[in-house]
Amino acid sequence: MSGISGGEAVHRQLRACGAGAAFGVLGGSMLELYDSMLRDGTTRYVGARDERSAGHMADAYARVTGDPGILLAAQAGPGVANCVTPVAEAHLAYSPLVVVAGAISRSDQGKDTFQEIDQVPLFRPISKMSVMAEAPDELPAMVREAVRTAMSGRRGPAVLHVPRDLFSAEIDPSLIQPFELPLAKGPSAKDAAAAARMLASCERPVIVSGGGVKWAGASSDLTRLAECLEAPVVASVGHADTMRHGHPLYAGQIGPRGNRVANRLLREADTILALGTRLGFNSTLLAKDCVDQEARIIQIDIEPAAVGRYYPVALGMAADAGASARAILAELSGHSARRSGWTARFREELDSLSREREAEASDDAMPMLPTRAISEIRKALPENAIVALDTGNSCVQAADRLAHYQCPGLIAPLDFGLVGFGYAAAIGAQVAAAGRPVVAVLGDGGFGYAMAEVMTAVQYGLPVVAVVLDNKAWGAEKAYQMEYFGGRVFGADIDNPGFDRYAELCGAFGKRASAPGQLESALREALSSGRPAVLHADIDPSAIRPLRKDLFASPTSSA
Repeated sequence: MSGISGGEAVHRQLRACGAGAAFGVLGGSMLELYDSMLRDGTTRYVGARDERSAGHMADAYARVTGDPGILLAAQAGPGVANCVTPVAEAHLAYSPLVVVAGAISRSDQGKDTFQEIDQVPLFRPISKMSVMAEAPDELPAMVREAVRTAMSGRRGPAVLHVPRDLFSAEIDPSLIQPFELPLAKGPSAKDAAAAARMLASCERPVIVSGGGVKWAGASSDLTRLAECLEAPVVASVGHADTMRHGHPLYAGQIGPRGNRVANRLLREADTILALGTRLGFNSTLLAKDCVDQEARIIQIDIEPAAVGRYYPVALGMAADAGASARAILAELSGHSARRSGWTARFREELDSLSREREAEASDDAMPMLPTRAISEIRKALPENAIVALDTGNSCVQAADRLAHYQCPGLIAPLDFGLVGFGYAAAIGAQVAAAGRPVVAVLGDGGFGYAMAEVMTAVQYGLPVVAVVLDNKAWGAEKAYQMEYFGGRVFGADIDNPGFDRYAELCGAFGKRASAPGQLESALREALSSGRPAVLHADIDPSAIRPLRKDLFASPTSSA
């Protein structure tokens, strides 16, 4: 049998590893791989306008499908360097981004060659793996190792650097092999039984649901476990879609971006089941007063190093969240919980919070308040929608106010706090879930990072809707300047074009909402159009607030 090119070998092995789509920007470092994709025709390719955006697309694709997200950094040097941001984002989101990074030819390395950078160590601190292929026959095995590393245990990015000459080298096709991940690890029978006993005997349980629930596809397992225990569920930051909104046991998101009811439950619970979560900084600020110091914590995380890292645990398990929920539920067979006082109180509080938010949502003030805009988005979203959030002042307010009914239904930047993530992520999510509406909610600053990708959405017929909440500022930083620097504002104000008109120039649907009542109808119209769309929503520039209170000592005077 005749050999195949290294580029074709990489493509075939990626396909054998379950990669159904790839994202990138065309470059000269791996044209053989692109040629193989064209001739094979089974891998969907989306060519972005910037490698950073392509990486966020691949990241979001992975989060929606559970498969590896493939990023082709097809140009050595600048194209590869542009991938640092999406790799860092995936690293802090524990997302299995697999980067095939072009490198200069082996014979040219170390000679100050055109576009040569020392790219392998560039990615080591922000990935699970960053290695350079050195010989043609290594390529299939190294692709398998990159995918295995990205997808195993706590997921995360893996970067495989391939010299230009290896893509054109001849490789034996028999080196390409099938690939399967081992089954998810569950807890021991002893640990599952111990957890069941603790949860059955407590008075004030709460389940903290994290990203591990999403990666395990365990939303239904979480729900059944909560119902069996009659235990309220709160979500860690960025994972508010782990349980269906409106379920009588769901209290929403915890942390500074969450709500007071969820945070009160965490503070007062006597037993906490931390399911697939680190109880990390974004959710707890690692503060003692966020968690009852007398509470018994049962922590389950796929990563052993995460268990007990920030809070002492009564029982820790390094295991898959879904397998663990099912094992505990099996141990609770026949158990009937009666915690009417504990659950009734939080439901009353949640009803009160809902009434407050409904009052906010009916405010007809001009300019439109962000809470009003967020409410209109929520009303217009279909239950099967996927929402991609950006980082920023308005997005933080949206984090606990939008509703999610299917999991996965929310994609957020998580711990990297990345501005410019949301729109590109929405495109990747749309590729992953063609039958579901996808809406990006972001600020004007965040949209500016990725607005060139409207052309990508148009080119590939991806009906993503971007809702740009325009307060004409870098809102988070302006809020800090207003409160902590005596109102002295510098560098915070932004002049924007009409994003709706820009969308129309790109061939997308565009509409502007400048008054209360207009955004809901505009979003419904955009969703029904079946086209890529950008909605420009003008919101009150003064309705900003500091996101964190711990960054500065105290507000300063205007003197």
